[in-house]
Formats: sequence, C-alpha cells, structure tokens
Amino acid sequence: MKSLLHRHRELCERAVDPLEIAAGLEAHGLTDRTAARFRHRDVFSLAEELYARVPRTAEPRPEPDPLPAPRVRAGWVLLALLPGALGAATVTGLRLTQGHPRQSVALGGLLAVALATRAALRHGPLAAPPGPPAWATTIGTRAWTIWLLGYALLGDGLLHAVLTGGPDTAPTVAPDGAWPTATAPVLALLLACAPAAWSAHLLAAGARRRLARSRGLAEFTAAARPLLLGVLAVFLGALAALNALCGTLLHAPASPPQALSLGALLLLARLLTVHRHRRGPALALGAAVATEAAALALPLVGRLPGCAFLATPVETLVGAWGEAAVPALACGTAALALLWHAGRTLTQAAAHAPTGAPD
Repeated sequence: MKSLLHRHRELCERAVDPLEIAAGLEAHGLTDRTAARFRHRDVFSLAEELYARVPRTAEPRPEPDPLPAPRVRAGWVLLALLPGALGAATVTGLRLTQGHPRQSVALGGLLAVALATRAALRHGPLAAPPGPPAWATTIGTRAWTIWLLGYALLGDGLLHAVLTGGPDTAPTVAPDGAWPTATAPVLALLLACAPAAWSAHLLAAGARRRLARSRGLAEFTAAARPLLLGVLAVFLGALAALNALCGTLLHAPASPPQALSLGALLLLARLLTVHRHRRGPALALGAAVATEAAALALPLVGRLPGCAFLATPVETLVGAWGEAAVPALACGTAALALLWHAGRTLTQAAAHAPTGAPD
C-alpha cells in the first residue's frame, strides 16, 4: 500500500475527494482485480483508503467545486449547422444546372462541405482533445470516413451496375442517370452534424453531473449507461426525421437503414475519439470499409472463369434486400461493435474526469 501511495502521491494530494482518486487510478489501468490484491473490494474502496492516508494540513479545506459543465457557445453551434447548409446549397445548385456548370457546382460544393465539416470537428463538443494521436490511426480514420460517405453517395448505384454487367459509364450527379447518386441520405447526414454536436454536448454535460453526484465508480457506471443509450437514441431520432424530410423534398429514395446505421457508426466513432479512444473507431470504420469493398470486388472477380461462386453471397443478399443491404449490414455491425466498446469505456469515470488519460 505504501508503494502504491508513493507512486500516486501527487494524484492523492491534489484530489478533492476519493472519486477523483478512483478515476485517476482507473485511468492508469487499475481494476477491481488489482484492488483485491490490496484487500479491497473495488477501486473506489482502495481510493478511499489512499485519500484517508494522505496527510492533511490543519487549515480547513474549501468545499470542492463541481466539475465545470460544458457550455453551449454560438460559435460551435453555427459551425455544426454549416455542413448541412452548404450541402443543401450544393444539392440545390445541382438541381438547377446542367453539363459542365453542374460538374463545377459539384466540385465546389464538395470542397466547401469538406472544409465546413473539418471546422465543425475542430471546435465544440465534437473536437478531439489536444494530444499526440497516432499518425496512422488518424489518417486511417479520415480515409475510412471519406470512403463510407462516398459509398453512401455512389455505392448503391455502382453495385447495381456491377451486378448487371457494368459499369459502362462514369457516374453522374443526376438521380435518374445510369449510375445514380443517393443525395438524400448524404444530405441528411450533413444536416445531422448539428444533432451530433448537441448529442456530444448532452453526453459530456450529463456525465459531469452524474460524476459529481456519484459516490462510487459502480454507481457512476450504472448512471452513465442509460445516458449513453439515450444520447444515441436522440441522435438517431433526429437523423431519421432529417432523412425522411430530405427524401420527401428531393423526391428521392431515403434508405433509412443505410443512413441510420452509418450515422450511428460515425457518431459513436466520434464520441470515442473525443474521449481519447481512437483505436476502436479506426478498426470499426476499417472493417465496414472492407466489407463494402469486398461487396464490390467479389462480383467483379466472379466474372473470371471458375470463380462465379464468389459473387453468390453478394447476389443473394442484394436479391433479397436490395443494394442498400450491403452498407446497412456493414455499418450496422460495426456500429454495434462500437456501441459495446463505448458501453465499456465511455461509462467509466476516467473518460470524463479531468484526470482521465488516453487509452
């Protein structure tokens, strides 16, 4: 016990209550099994003894201030609305132009939306904390996200063309072209940047309040799990409404399963990234990308002599549920894996306490 106290003495002297010590120990990898080696039932019980062993001055200590609650600021609210606004302007421009002007509008709109999305992810509740993230993980996460959004826009049309013997032409930005684009789900996802930022704010603020009221780590975890599920449900409800609205206004297929599964995957990946858990999102996004890429590649490889059996799984899935089943299955499975991961990490006090450390 003395060696443990010496190792974490600075944390124990700076802490204002045992819960802050428990969160710090949890962030450093101590578990209830480790606490059992020191004859304690859990990490919080061990933290209480460490808190009691730290010498206190004779001067009365002031009551600890509550953890600072995140504030709603006009800056990040406007930035969260910007991707959706620029996406809507781009879709409107595409509907009003033809030929080369339409291509210019598409390229300009894509660049503007990309810059606006980057700004929204760098400020406010969706911003990742400062620190030295792994270069490969960061680049991989961005690349997988771009692929998933690109597939949501062009993937179903490309897969249909592949399964019917094509593609014979380049993609167009017209919904009724030979290689149609699905603008409604992508526009809904852009508009959902605002609900995503608000969901991240609700999670951070709710976790801080529950952390201040909790008397132990188990109590906080029990309160944080329904908070996480509630935040995800609120976001998916908002995304479903936006998806239906976009489909109605654009007179285009909305594909709710595809949009909701991709939206849930991207939100959970960002929430984990915000709380310094970057490896899990990169793996889940990469697995979804690999599944979608395999769905496009297998029918092409199946055209080779003796390889027709390779295309059978994709043809069977598409024949039963349509092209949208591929991204819905890929993103939905990855989202469920991330939800399980978030249920184990974002419900820990170390993920929300100031003493938390990156995983």
